[in-house]
Amino acid sequence: MTEVAMTAVFGSVRRFNETFKELFGRAPAALRRARDRSGSGFDHGVALKLPYRPPYDWDAIISFLAVRAIPGVELVTARRYSRTIELDGAQGRISVEPGKGNWLKATISFPRLQSLPAIIARIRRVFDLAADPVAIGAHLSRDPALAPLIAARPGLRVPGAWDGFELAVRAILGQQITVQAATGLLGKLVGRYGAHLGKDMLDGDDLVRVFPLPGMLARADLSTLGVPRARAQSLSALASAVDADPLIFGPRRDLDEAIQRLRALAGVGDWTAQYIAMRELREPDAFPAADIGLMRAMADGDGLRPTPQQLLARAEAWRPWRAYAAVHLWNSGPRGANAAAVRSQDAAAVRKNARIGAKENLNDHKAA
Repeated sequence: MTEVAMTAVFGSVRRFNETFKELFGRAPAALRRARDRSGSGFDHGVALKLPYRPPYDWDAIISFLAVRAIPGVELVTARRYSRTIELDGAQGRISVEPGKGNWLKATISFPRLQSLPAIIARIRRVFDLAADPVAIGAHLSRDPALAPLIAARPGLRVPGAWDGFELAVRAILGQQITVQAATGLLGKLVGRYGAHLGKDMLDGDDLVRVFPLPGMLARADLSTLGVPRARAQSLSALASAVDADPLIFGPRRDLDEAIQRLRALAGVGDWTAQYIAMRELREPDAFPAADIGLMRAMADGDGLRPTPQQLLARAEAWRPWRAYAAVHLWNSGPRGANAAAVRSQDAAAVRKNARIGAKENLNDHKAA
């Protein structure tokens, strides 16, 4: 408790205890005694309020996460996102749901209290709780093409990822197939190589495994998943690289350095690198210019789509919030939040992008 008090800048344990008792109606010692009687202080989870700057488009972000939910690892309903987690060899689970005010309710079940700050930071990243939608919207609304989109959905956020390795595996595993097919393959991957969730964390639902660690996939024969050999080799190389350097998906000095480092990974082209920078590294200016959904959304009155170079030039005015512009454009189509998932029937667009040298980006895009 002394360590907690000093870390929270209370100055003394006495002041910490007084504040704790005022807020929770009991002293920390009473909480410890209750934990001792129950056997664990985390059986039912620690519930926290995570604030955000309004407005917040919960429906958009939960829809995005729902279609990408990994069987056995994630469970998503209209009002709740739940998943299993593993940090430093310990397993747990989290759930997030909208609160009655400008906050989300996060329930965290994890055996190590000292891991809570890291878990909270990841939840905030997944749900983009640090964004200022008013400031971002004011900047992007200067573009006449974006202004009506922002007015229609002022609380739109950039959905984050729980883990960079998990996101990169999804991207590579799902190249040239639909989001639904990629999600099915991820479920197959987790079923074979993901560790079982401990019995003390099981809750009678479908959350039964944790996502495989890089070391496990680096040693596995991934060709048995039924994917092309080159893709299986890319997955193995990625897993080996992350196992050797767990900080590969850590922050960099700037966006250009982050993209360069990500593109050095096996199977990661520019689209995937930009996508990982958006969702995992929280780079607000990341922008996959060769994305079919973005080019389609910016087509002129005759249906003529811009080239990636033309789109990049147009997006200069959107800096430093190009990632948010991308999310608004993806949501402008008939599929809403899932417009980022280009379907295989868009063969004409695929051939066109191949002619302008963007085939790798397109394949990466379909994966996510």
